[in-house]
Amino acid sequence: MAVGGFLGGWACDRLGRVRTVVISILIFSILTAALGFTQNFEQFAILRFLSAFGMGSLYIAANTLMAEYVTDRISHHSIGNPASRLDSGLYCGNRKVWPAGLFRNMAGVCCSLLPLFHRCWRFLFRNWCQNQNLGNVQDYSACMGLLKLKSNSLRKRVQLKRFYADPRNRRMFILWILTAGFLQFGYYGVNNWMPAYLESELHMDFKSMAGYMIGTYVAMIFGKVLAGFAADRLGRRFVFSFGAIGTAIFLPVIVLFNSPDNIAYLLIFFGFLYGIPYAINATYMTESFATSIRGTAVGGAYNAGRIGAMFAPAIIGAAASGGSIGLGFLIMGGAYFLCGAVSGIFIKDRQYDPQKA
Repeated sequence: MAVGGFLGGWACDRLGRVRTVVISILIFSILTAALGFTQNFEQFAILRFLSAFGMGSLYIAANTLMAEYVTDRISHHSIGNPASRLDSGLYCGNRKVWPAGLFRNMAGVCCSLLPLFHRCWRFLFRNWCQNQNLGNVQDYSACMGLLKLKSNSLRKRVQLKRFYADPRNRRMFILWILTAGFLQFGYYGVNNWMPAYLESELHMDFKSMAGYMIGTYVAMIFGKVLAGFAADRLGRRFVFSFGAIGTAIFLPVIVLFNSPDNIAYLLIFFGFLYGIPYAINATYMTESFATSIRGTAVGGAYNAGRIGAMFAPAIIGAAASGGSIGLGFLIMGGAYFLCGAVSGIFIKDRQYDPQKA
């Protein structure tokens, strides 16, 4: 996923967002379907690894495209730019929330087919053309011709050396690597080890916990949707930092103050906090970089941060062998705190309008 995210970000700036979304969906879908024909673990592992290229690329491309398609008509009837509300709503299709995940998969199929329906695609494209001042937006052919001239010129200027040569871009890129690294360190660490912690150290029977787990995921969905509305009104930075630091504070509460009577309620509230940072992460990141470098910058920063996701499960495992999984969770809390602190102190809101070139 990390390599796919790097390549997908680069492809967004070189090939375009829509083409990258379609290619990513096809790669992931075809290779995932091929898993049904595997005969052994090695074949399964190879196909799963290759399909992750598409998944990593899709996360970057889809969120970048979404941020750039928020229409002025929607903005005029709401307070602020509604990108965070759309982002948080889409992210409720998290692969851990199966009912919403079903709609996400259906949406993926529709997304890959959408460019085939010419009239439908013209309608979606028209608003963006208007924002780019590309002439008469009713004349689709003229709009496309002008856009191709403009995009060809733009792509020639998108070079990594120029991107890193700008001190502002370089600083923001490094800050987002740190923020994404701490976020994924905490998120994937907790995500991988929470079930083992509940069973082995809190002696909970998952078979009897189905209702509470559903409650936790419902709370997560609610937290993500609420975070989207709050971020559009109060700012991305405030809500993102609040969610990250709130999660950091609440992890020690679960470890130190849990009991058979309160653990279910603690998990439900934790689910609410746990979902907030990821609900607006994509919007917050895309608005930190200019249009011409957005795909490369977001893809590079977020996926460099996947180093955190790679090391977190192993670090918790080491802590568990030397003490307890709970000790590892306290480390995850520290990562969440640093995530909220770096973003809250250094990364401003809405540095660039995604609809402006």
